[in-house]
Amino acid sequence: MGNTAPIMEAKGKIDYGLTNDYMFRAILQKSRKTLIGLASALLHLNPEDIKEIEITNPIILGESINAKTFILDVNILLNNSRMLNLEMQVNNLHNWENRSLCYLCSDFSQLNKGDAYEDIKPVINIGILDYTLFEDAPEFYAEFELLNKKTHRRYSDKLGISVLDLTQIDMASDEDKAFGIDTWAAVFKAKTWEELRMAVQSNEYMKDAAETLYELNSDETIRQQCEARRRAEIEEKHMQDKLKKLEEDKENLTREKNELTKEKTELVKEKTELHIKLQTEKESNQLLTTEAQKWKAKYEQLLAAQSRNKN
Repeated sequence: MGNTAPIMEAKGKIDYGLTNDYMFRAILQKSRKTLIGLASALLHLNPEDIKEIEITNPIILGESINAKTFILDVNILLNNSRMLNLEMQVNNLHNWENRSLCYLCSDFSQLNKGDAYEDIKPVINIGILDYTLFEDAPEFYAEFELLNKKTHRRYSDKLGISVLDLTQIDMASDEDKAFGIDTWAAVFKAKTWEELRMAVQSNEYMKDAAETLYELNSDETIRQQCEARRRAEIEEKHMQDKLKKLEEDKENLTREKNELTKEKTELVKEKTELHIKLQTEKESNQLLTTEAQKWKAKYEQLLAAQSRNKN
């Protein structure tokens, strides 16, 4: 980048940060240095090891997000030998596992007719998420591969999925920190220019990202699309909350219905038991009455006999 003075003097809230998926994509397209820095950190590489890097599905920056050509995920070819698929995801739509697999399989289907299987390039999908994917097993930077369930032997090194959880920076491992992944996460999460400067001060690739972010925040066409994406994410979150509320209401109604059914069953059982008890008591009373009548008859017979004897 050129003059760094504006970013050094910027203060206050960042209007559109790197968690805005349009801004995220715009910066990676605008700054080759940022692209190299981020890719090398996520792949545990030295930036100098990346000699060639290319976004294979670029968009026209400033173009309306409603256009058919707009694509959220970023496909990157490294050294003409490895494919990397990146996407920033803020809202938990509860579909990331399937979504990431679709991206992975789509990028892996590279062969044209006549190509050899050996020519398939390794593909890694990396989701940068602002939420925890697996609540029962939170992790800052998780890497998944195809492994044998029994022996854990790797099936192939050509498929991989990684998840960077921006909400779990405190869980970063020593290896994550060694490659600066925790600092990249702090860059993504920065809300003010002061926070951003503090995070990038020791890394030239992150400094470049900050300078590009400042430049694009000053571009009205980029701002319009970032705002459109921000509104879309709010609406997306609103719809997701409504669906969640409907599901919760449905579950509550089902639970209440089950409880009412259980109560009805218990009432029927109690009614049946009471009926049996009353029937038993009635029969017992009838038996006692019959016995009493028998004894009364015998007593009257005895009295009659005694009266006859006196006469």
